[in-house]
Amino acid sequence: MGLLNCNLPPMKLSILMPVYNERTVVERCISLVLTAPLPENMERELVIVDDCSTDGTFAILERLAAAFPQIRLYQHPVNRGKGAAVRTAIEKATGDFSLIQDADLEYDPSEYPRLLRPLLDGHADAVFGSRYLAGDQSRVLPFWHSMINKGLTLVSNMFCNLNLTDMETCYKVFRTDLLKSVPIRSDRFGFEPEIVMKSAKRQFRIYEVPISYHGRTYEEGKKIGWKDGLKAFAVIFKFWLIDDLYAAPYGRGVLNNLTGTPQYLRWLAVKLRPHVGDEVLEIGAGIGNLTARLMSRRKLYVAAEKDPLHLHALRNRFLRTPNVVVQRIDPANASDLAGLENCFDTVLCLNVLEHLDDDGRVLESLAATIRPGGSLVVLVPNVPGVYGSLDRKMGHHRRYSQATIRQLLTMHGFAMESVGSFNKVALLPWWAYGKLFHAGRISKLVLKIFDKSVWFWRRLDVLMPWPGLSLVAVGRKPASPDAPVSSMVSHETTRDVN
Repeated sequence: MGLLNCNLPPMKLSILMPVYNERTVVERCISLVLTAPLPENMERELVIVDDCSTDGTFAILERLAAAFPQIRLYQHPVNRGKGAAVRTAIEKATGDFSLIQDADLEYDPSEYPRLLRPLLDGHADAVFGSRYLAGDQSRVLPFWHSMINKGLTLVSNMFCNLNLTDMETCYKVFRTDLLKSVPIRSDRFGFEPEIVMKSAKRQFRIYEVPISYHGRTYEEGKKIGWKDGLKAFAVIFKFWLIDDLYAAPYGRGVLNNLTGTPQYLRWLAVKLRPHVGDEVLEIGAGIGNLTARLMSRRKLYVAAEKDPLHLHALRNRFLRTPNVVVQRIDPANASDLAGLENCFDTVLCLNVLEHLDDDGRVLESLAATIRPGGSLVVLVPNVPGVYGSLDRKMGHHRRYSQATIRQLLTMHGFAMESVGSFNKVALLPWWAYGKLFHAGRISKLVLKIFDKSVWFWRRLDVLMPWPGLSLVAVGRKPASPDAPVSSMVSHETTRDVN
């Protein structure tokens, strides 16, 4: 295969190499890695993490690191496993892309261009090299070893809804920014099923390419065993149950959990849909949970986000949806909205205002994007008295009441059409979690149980005598710039959103 000849800006590949007791092969492997072909505009760094080798490997690595400036060498003081070594290497990586390379000569570095191509073409977020796709030569290995690998891949595919041919492959290449955002918990060989499950849940665009494989026998130094295969099944099941998807503590990380509550999201969409026009701007679109339910039959739907990881998820999700435009907008930065004056008949501001220091200034900026006669639809948390640890964990600065949200919208030029609460059944659990137990999250199991019973609670919502957990407020921009807001406020209705 020839080198890729791309007219792209300079880039860097971080090659992540976990090493443990490989003194007989590590020097040869590093030589191949440092001379492997790369695109003309790409430099490399080799991030080596020695996992407390005891056979003299580290002395070899120190000598090579002194001789080659591309090598960055680190060492664990105690043996922690491959996953832990890869985790350390990810933290140290500075390249645009990161490729995992074992130090055992089983995988051929000359195939880097093949692995990089889908990433450089902009098609992929991750590329896996498959030993089982039709491709180059591979050493014939024991039958049961191959069957265990294929069995693990089958089970992984069933739980993460992918169609991979080789989940356990070492050759995995990622965009580094995405890889750094994924928390790695497995210390040993459970790294492979964990990163696959989390990549699937994060909806990374994953490509497979055929690679050659020159596997070792156990006599030649192979380390993975049947016990690791059994542990891999446990890892698959664990990270299927647990949504541990972001390395940083995302205040709005609950957005991902809400993908597992489709009945609640459908209920919320039903409440919002009557107020949504034909040309829509959704501020704080997150990962598109509500966007997907509201964008249908709209002429233009702009899904706006400021978070780079959420932007990435939105672009992947709506890549082939022609009426949806994904755009980076920070609502707290008025310049991000410049040029959008009078462009929309509806602006959706869903679960956003409570995160802002100055919600009034943001409403002023959003008002400018709405045509005269258009609507602002706001979803905010209700009942200030239940503010607690859950709100703080999610980054809420405040909760609202019907009076405060009504006052906020009218102060900034909107005539109130309606304001009301819904999801009354969730108020008491939220108070218990946040005020009584001082919890930082709601378990996935509780969310699942709630979602399965939404059909029942939504019918009782109008009968419950206390306020709902959330408020939906709809304000309309005066049709004429000269029309005073006060003259329109008399038409306001206050009701429960049922």
